[in-house]
Amino acid sequence: MLRTVMKYFRKSFFRSIGIALVVSLTLLSVIPVHADEAANGSESAKIMRDFYQQHIDAERAKSLTDKDKQRIMFLLGAVLITLVLITGGLGIAMVVYGKSVFVPHMIFAGLSVTLAFVHAIVGIVWFYPF
Repeated sequence: MLRTVMKYFRKSFFRSIGIALVVSLTLLSVIPVHADEAANGSESAKIMRDFYQQHIDAERAKSLTDKDKQRIMFLLGAVLITLVLITGGLGIAMVVYGKSVFVPHMIFAGLSVTLAFVHAIVGIVWFYPF
């Protein structure tokens, strides 16, 4: 039985190597096709150029201006400062006054750190190259 299994695997291995060789030769033998010089001025090329230009114009219309980006960053910063002050207030309440507010303190600390990362990443992505 072992010999039968070895023969089967050897035949299937060589068969798969042969198939891979035929497929690779078929893919390598594809001749590159070049566009005809006269086709550049054809009607279909002009239509495709118009569609592409329309797509570029639509993307520019959707993009944010620098003033909008600055407003968003300001709002993120204002929320971040508020969260940091709340976290600090809860920490002071725990330490100085002995209040049991550890869980809210940790929740606000986590939100503060998360928003700080978001604020930093958005600032780098939007304003790093100036």
